[in-house]
Amino acid sequence: MKYCDHFGELCGALEGPGAFLTVMDKRGRVNIMTIGWAQAGVIWGLPVLTVLVRPSRHTHLFLSRASHFSVYAPATGMRAKELAFCGSRSGRDYDKVRVCAFTLKEGVKKDIRYPEGPGLVYQCGLLGGTKLSAGNLPAALRAKYYPSGDAHTMYFGKILKADKHLK
Repeated sequence: MKYCDHFGELCGALEGPGAFLTVMDKRGRVNIMTIGWAQAGVIWGLPVLTVLVRPSRHTHLFLSRASHFSVYAPATGMRAKELAFCGSRSGRDYDKVRVCAFTLKEGVKKDIRYPEGPGLVYQCGLLGGTKLSAGNLPAALRAKYYPSGDAHTMYFGKILKADKHLK
């Protein structure tokens, strides 16, 4: 599967209940959070998935030290309870893998993990990140999304593999 083959499904998940961003640290600890913002395309001649994470999120610390991450968009109607939990609770306080009873699959690299289940999976090598400059955005967007100034970091991942899992 090409990374763009099911882009509409990824957009549907992001516009709806979200997708799971999973990252593992050097000690093998896994953190999962729900994301609602991402973009896929070609940057630097590479297929790239960009995810946005606020510095206040526990996942931000994991990503700042990681070499890979994954994004799993469950099949429509699946994992709604887990998406809600992982989007409203911090990995600082909960082991989300345990609480949500996720079975993690190993990716194409030893430090890529993602929840098992039907849906789309993007496995990415982290290329780097940059802090979003909210000051460059229109005032209405700044007021709506960054009233406290907690602007996202944009993390760029080279898409190593994109799969659609049926079960």
